[in-house]
Amino acid sequence: MIELVEQEEPRTTKKSTWWWPGVVATTLAGAAAMAFRGCWHSRMSWPIGEQGYSYQVCLSCGAKRLFDEKSFCAYGPFRDDLSQLIVWRRSTQLKS
Repeated sequence: MIELVEQEEPRTTKKSTWWWPGVVATTLAGAAAMAFRGCWHSRMSWPIGEQGYSYQVCLSCGAKRLFDEKSFCAYGPFRDDLSQLIVWRRSTQLKS
């Protein structure tokens, strides 16, 4: 006697799509924060001397900042051009 055995069809699991909105929201939030915040300048180079001034360069975005070798600390604003920093330094020396 041969018995007919009813075979079950394999179950297919529905793939979850919950992660897709989370990835999109996280990416958009990160892009918005970067646009408004900019670079934190957390990775700075060693001091470089040029034209009688010392400065540091941000390794992430390339912004420059003046550096005081006596106190071994950076000061002043961040700028892309060293000549702008020199002009800023001279204008602050004239005011004081």
